[in-house]
Amino acid sequence: MKNKKMRSLSVITLAALLSVAAVGCSNAQVDSRAGAVTTQTATSTVSSSAAPTATSTAASIAASTAKASDQDTAELFSDRDLKQSADLATATQMKLVSNQDVTLNKEGVYVLSGEVDNVTIVVDAADDAKVQIVLDGVSITNEDSPAIYVKEADKVFVTSTESKNRMVVSGSYKADGDTNLDAVIFSRADMTLNGTGTLDIVSKAGNGISSKDDLKITGGMYTIQSSADAIEANDAILINDGTITIDSGKDALHSENDEDTSRGYIYIEGGTLTINAADDAIRGNSFVQIDGGIINIESSEEGIEANAIKINDGQITLYANNDGINATPKINSDVVIEVNGGTIDVSMASGDTDAFDSNGDLYINGGTINVKAVSAFDADGTAQLNGGNVTVNGEKITQITQSRGGGGGVRGMRR
Repeated sequence: MKNKKMRSLSVITLAALLSVAAVGCSNAQVDSRAGAVTTQTATSTVSSSAAPTATSTAASIAASTAKASDQDTAELFSDRDLKQSADLATATQMKLVSNQDVTLNKEGVYVLSGEVDNVTIVVDAADDAKVQIVLDGVSITNEDSPAIYVKEADKVFVTSTESKNRMVVSGSYKADGDTNLDAVIFSRADMTLNGTGTLDIVSKAGNGISSKDDLKITGGMYTIQSSADAIEANDAILINDGTITIDSGKDALHSENDEDTSRGYIYIEGGTLTINAADDAIRGNSFVQIDGGIINIESSEEGIEANAIKINDGQITLYANNDGINATPKINSDVVIEVNGGTIDVSMASGDTDAFDSNGDLYINGGTINVKAVSAFDADGTAQLNGGNVTVNGEKITQITQSRGGGGGVRGMRR
C-alpha cells in the first residue's frame, strides 16, 4: 500500500507539472546580455483578449492541481497517524532504569517514563507488528547509542502525552554490526511521531531522527539540535501538523533514496517549522511538495531544493545564502519549480544568489510572492509568470524577462 500511495502522489505531481508545461504563452523576452540583472523598469503591452486567456489558464491549472492533491494525499496519513493519543486499555507501563536497555518484541502499546542514562529502547518485533511507544515524561541521555532504535517492525508510533520529554546522545555513535546507527531516534521501519507533548532531541555527533522508510510527523512539539541532518528519511518525510524547531549542522529535512528514484521526497501539508540550517533547509531528491503549513527558514545555504518543487499553499518565509528555492537535476532531467498558491517571502544574501533558481523550467501560476534579492529568477528553460501577485524589491512585476548569459539562465524581471 505504501508504494502505491507514494507512486500515486509522484505520478499526479508529474502529470500536473507536464500540464503546466503544455499551456500558456510565454511573455518572456530574450536578451543576449550577460551578467545578473536587477529589477528593470519597463513597460509591456498585453492585448485585452490575451489577458483573460492567461488568467483563466492559470486559474484552471491551480484548481485542477489542488483537487488532485486533495484526492491523492488524503491516503498518505492513516487514522492512527492522525490520532494524537494512544489506546491505553491494554498498554504496558514501563519505568525506565539507567544502564538497562529495553527490548519491545511484540505488537502493542508501551507507556514509558523515567529519567535515565545509557538506555536504548529497542524495537525488534515481527515484520507485520505495529508498536506504539508512549512518552510520558521520559529523559534519556546516552553516550554513543540511540535513545530509540527500531530494528524490525511494520510500523512504530512515538506518541507523547502532555509531558516534557528529552533525548540526548552526547558522543559518537557505535554501529550495530552492518547497521550504521547515526541518530537519536533511528528506525529501519516506517515511523510516525505524534502526540500532545514536547520532545527535545540533541545529537552532538549525528542526525536527530532517521528512518530508512517513511517518517511522518502529525502532532507534538519538537526541538532538534543536530550536528548532521535534523530529520532524515530514505523514502519520504511527510508532515501533517506539529511544531518543529530545528538547528542543524547540515540539512534540516533531508530525504534521499539511491535505489528508487520515485522515493526520496518531502511532503508538507500543515504544521509550523522554524529552521536554522548550515546547509539546505528542506531537501528532497525526487520532489518537494508543499500544500500548507507555516515554514520559517531563518538561515540556510539553500532554502528548498529538489529535482521538482511544487508549492500549492502555505506560508513560507525564507532566507538563504546561495539559492532560495532551487530545482536541480538529482534523479532525471524533468527539473521544474511550480508555484500555484501560498504566501512566499524570500530574502537573499548579497552576491551571486538567486531567489528562484531552476536548472529547468519555472512556472508562477498563483500565490503572493515577495522577493528581496539581486537576482529574483534564474532558469535554464521556460520561465512563465501566469498569475499571482509578485513583488521584487518593492516593485510589482507582470513578466519574467529572460536574460541569457554564459549559463543561459533567466535573471531579472520586467514589471
